[in-house]
Amino acid sequence: MSKLTLKKITTKNFNEVVKLTNTLTDHQKKCVAPNIASLAQAYVNKKRAWPRAIYLGNKPIGFIMLALWDDDIPKEDWPAYYLWRFMIAKDYQQKGYGSKVLDIIKEKCLKDGIKTFYTSCDMQGDQPYKFYINYGFIDTGIKDDDEQILKMYL
Repeated sequence: MSKLTLKKITTKNFNEVVKLTNTLTDHQKKCVAPNIASLAQAYVNKKRAWPRAIYLGNKPIGFIMLALWDDDIPKEDWPAYYLWRFMIAKDYQQKGYGSKVLDIIKEKCLKDGIKTFYTSCDMQGDQPYKFYINYGFIDTGIKDDDEQILKMYL
């Protein structure tokens, strides 16, 4: 089995990462911003954003971006990271790669001394909410716009 890794976005893989958005269903496209928009946000938030391409062997299969801080996270949960964006290409979903990517991110969090890991998700349909809850996130009961705020203590 090929190894799952996270790699920086470069001029060499930029277009491939951007095109991964096209693999999503219409519903999924409503739940996560296009990768091009995420990369633009990363560019204007250089110190805060941590964007990475998800690779299976030599093939990009997804995109993830952390916010290395978020002022909306309660102070008692600091230091905290926020899972800002996360997508896996349609053909690679439901194969365990999402959980493996979160395992890699949890390792990064622990190495970086992070106490709490946050995310939020759209509540139309049962995914990705169910995925995050099954992984170990807890529902905070707080909504931000139309998204439910979830967190995980590390």
